[in-house]
Amino acid sequence: MKHIQISIDKTFGFISEDAVKSYEKAALSANKALIEATCKGNDFLGWVGLPTSITKSELQEVEETARLLREECEVVVVIGIGGSYLGAKAVIDALSSSFDWLQKERKAPVVVYAGQNIGEDYMYELQSLLQNKKFGIVVISKSGTTTEPAIAFRLLKDQLEKQQGKESAQKLIVAITDKQRGALRTLATQEGYKTFVIEDNIGGRYSVLSPVGLLPIAIAGFDIEKLVAGAVEMEKNTSEEVAFSENISAIYAATRNELYKSGKKIEILANFHPKLHYVSEWWKQLYGESEGKENKGIFPASVDFTTDLHSMGQWIQEGERTIFETVISVEKSNYNVQVPANDENLDGLNFLAGKRIDEVNKMAELGTMLAHVDGGVPNIKILVPELNEFYLGELIYFFEKACGISGLLLDVNPFNQPGVEAYKKNMFALLEKPGYEEATKEIQQRIK
Repeated sequence: MKHIQISIDKTFGFISEDAVKSYEKAALSANKALIEATCKGNDFLGWVGLPTSITKSELQEVEETARLLREECEVVVVIGIGGSYLGAKAVIDALSSSFDWLQKERKAPVVVYAGQNIGEDYMYELQSLLQNKKFGIVVISKSGTTTEPAIAFRLLKDQLEKQQGKESAQKLIVAITDKQRGALRTLATQEGYKTFVIEDNIGGRYSVLSPVGLLPIAIAGFDIEKLVAGAVEMEKNTSEEVAFSENISAIYAATRNELYKSGKKIEILANFHPKLHYVSEWWKQLYGESEGKENKGIFPASVDFTTDLHSMGQWIQEGERTIFETVISVEKSNYNVQVPANDENLDGLNFLAGKRIDEVNKMAELGTMLAHVDGGVPNIKILVPELNEFYLGELIYFFEKACGISGLLLDVNPFNQPGVEAYKKNMFALLEKPGYEEATKEIQQRIK
């Protein structure tokens, strides 16, 4: 069976192979510290052994809950922000038809999202959509008090109870929350909602392989057993017993850290498959929130090629040389579409007649990598055999493990996010939240 592979050949000339190899001891030490929970942030390492610790009965419970919601609902709203929705959306979008929302006959409900923003128009339009639909809710929050999802849940819970009646609504709401404490846990207990636990030692951005991600993915009709199986395989392939030269997470972490040290401060995750857009969005949170601390860290950005070659392509080719690219390349497409011949050939494309669209795309990918390397942009390539649950499971765990190693190589705690609280303090002060009186006075002086 094929597995995800990594190639760093297109970084040589910018950094040396020996420089990457020099990270071997430190990278393997970081990997060991993650597995043995002896590093910074070791109280948030539940994700490291998660794939191999998930039991069949736990998966069956998730699948049974998903089946009930599939049978009862036309739409399921997943309420969460950051890691509480991005991982699920990444997998669901990668596996769904590009025009899924237009399909009239569906085997699974439409999965939509709320609580990931504070957009009033967005919420109005969502509530309007749901007025004539039988919908369910999966609300994801450890505390139940995070502003964005809490507002969305308050609104949608009220709407569901009005449309379906309180008793029916209780059966259509699932809470994924803390085991014992918090506002959402209290409410779920009072109302009798079905619940799943977010373990204390798993942070949101590392939670996609927990019920946080697995339940929405199963509701959308995808095989979570295969997703977990892929993650299990990558957990094994990045274990302590695996040599540095074979551990692709360690190689990726070492390479990007050496590029950072050489002055490449921005990493652009590029793909040539439009279904990978939200994989990039999940990756940006994972790496940005994990590494951006203490005035350090690579800035994570992303592009969708070839689309963005007609916009960002110019800057990437000839802009400031502080960037490197990591390209996710999907080896095999799921369908076969060929370019037809045309007698008039007014568009001049007969030289492509008989070629598959994917062949054209692959040559665009190769041509772009060569051009960018020639233009001073090192390229890392991650080769994914095809888009399915197994390989997405591998990809998710690969990025998670590499992120942990990379953050430790950078000498930061990859598992906290102290900077996230700054905007919340200001927002609560401006909204005059009880308990923020002094902050309110201070900020009012600043904005006069």
